[in-house]
Amino acid sequence: MMKLLYLLIIPFLAIAFNFEEAPSITKRQNPSGVNGVIHSYNEAISEVKQSVVNISTQKKVSNSIVNNPMFNDPFFQQFFGDLYKNMPKDRVERSLGSGVIISKDGYIVTNNHVIDGADKILVSLPNNSKKEYEAKIIGKDPRSDIAVIKINQTNLPYAKIGNSNELMVGDIVFAIGNPFGVGESVTQGIISALDKSDVGINDYENFIQTDASINPGNSGGALVDSRGALIGINTAILSRTGGNHGIGFAIPSDMVQKITKTLIEKGSIERGFLGVGIQDVTDNLSNLYNGKIGAVLVSLDSNSAAAKAGLKVWDLIIAVNNKPISSASDLKNTIGQFSPNDVVEVRYIRDKKEYTTKVKLDKSKDNLKYGSNNKANNDAKTSQNSGIVVENLTNQIRQMYRIPNNFSGVIVSSVAENSSAAKAGFEEGDIISQIEDIKINNVNDFNNAMKKYKNVNKRVLVYQSSGVNTLVLK
Repeated sequence: MMKLLYLLIIPFLAIAFNFEEAPSITKRQNPSGVNGVIHSYNEAISEVKQSVVNISTQKKVSNSIVNNPMFNDPFFQQFFGDLYKNMPKDRVERSLGSGVIISKDGYIVTNNHVIDGADKILVSLPNNSKKEYEAKIIGKDPRSDIAVIKINQTNLPYAKIGNSNELMVGDIVFAIGNPFGVGESVTQGIISALDKSDVGINDYENFIQTDASINPGNSGGALVDSRGALIGINTAILSRTGGNHGIGFAIPSDMVQKITKTLIEKGSIERGFLGVGIQDVTDNLSNLYNGKIGAVLVSLDSNSAAAKAGLKVWDLIIAVNNKPISSASDLKNTIGQFSPNDVVEVRYIRDKKEYTTKVKLDKSKDNLKYGSNNKANNDAKTSQNSGIVVENLTNQIRQMYRIPNNFSGVIVSSVAENSSAAKAGFEEGDIISQIEDIKINNVNDFNNAMKKYKNVNKRVLVYQSSGVNTLVLK
C-alpha cells in the first residue's frame, strides 16, 4: 500500500527544468584592418562573466596520526606528553573552484570533483565577492564529473547555453573562472580539437580541447564562445607541473545540458547499459570487418541486454539508432545517453555481413541517487566488525572498474567511515585477493576467511590504484 501511494505521489512532485538557449550560429566574421578600430570581446562576454561564481568548499579531515590505535596506549600518551595533547584531532581542508549559474533562481553547474566530499559549500558572486552563500547539492554524476548545486537567491544573472555540436576547430573561446583563488579571470584561446575521448579523466568523455589557459581553480568554470554563449564547463588540463601548457579540456554544453537537466529534475543519472566488454577495431581486425570502424564486443554478460538481443562476442557495432559508432568510447558515450528500458536499434557486422537488432537497455550499476541509502546486492557481504562491504567480480563490475579478467578476488564496494577497515587503508574499488592463507575468489571465500580469522589481526593482499599492498585488518 505504501509503495502504491508513493508511485501515485511522484507525478505531482516532478520538476521540469529547461535551459534558455542562445540563438544558432549564423555567421562567422573575419578581422578587419580599419585604422583606429581594435577587436574587443568585452561587450560580448560582459554578461556571461556575471554568471561565473567562485566556489569554496570545506571538508573535515581526521588526523590519522592521532587516530592511530597505538596512541590509545597510555605508554605512548605519556611518552609524547604535551606533544600528544597539542596535536589537533581534526582539521578543516579547504579548496577553491568555479561554477556557472544556469537559472535566475540559483541553480549552478560545476565539476563533481570541486564539491565531492565537501561538508560545506560556499558560493560568492562576482559582483559581491565578500559575501558568501551556502549551497546545497542537488545532484552529482561522478562518471561525467558534473554536479549541480543551488543557492537560495533570486533574480540572478545566468548563462545562456550554446550548441556545442555547432563548434568548429579554430573558433575563438574564453575560459572564465577563479584560477589559483586570485579572483575572476578571463583567458582567451581557440578550440584545438573536438570529441576528445580516452583522455583518462572521466568515464564518459567527449571533451572540447582548448589552448585557453585553464589553471587550478578554473575547474567548473565557463568556456564560452565569442558571443558569450556557454559552450562547455572547464574540467581539467594535461600538465606535468600543474600549470597550464596549452592543453585544456571542457565538457561540451550538449552533455552538460542533458546531465544537468536530469540531475535537477530527478536528482540522479540513470544510464542505459548493454552489459558488454568492448574494444576498438585494431589493424589486425580491420579486414574481418570490411575495413569498417566501430566497437568490437569482446565479452557479454550471460543475462545482459546485448545477449538477450542476440549479440555475440566479435560482433562489431557500427551504429545505434542510425548514429554511426566510431570507437569503443563512442559506443559507451552513446549508450550512456539513453535511460534503462529504452529500446535502441543496433546495427552490427558479423562474419562480414550487416545485421540489425533491437536492444532493451538494462540499468547500469553506477545509477546512484544523491542522498539515498543504496543497499548492496544479494552477493554483497558486510563485515560488521571491520566496516567493509565486498562484492563478487561480475563482468559488469569488471567493465565498470576496468578490471582485467585475469584478476581474481572480491571488490570493495564501500568502507564505513572511521571503521577499522578505513583506518587500515581500504578504499572503495580495492580488490581483495587473499586473506592470510586463504585465496579469495568470491564472496563465500571472503566469508570463510573472515570467520576463520575472526577477532585477530589478519594480513590482506589488496590490489589498489597505487599498486599491490598488504594491509592488516582487525
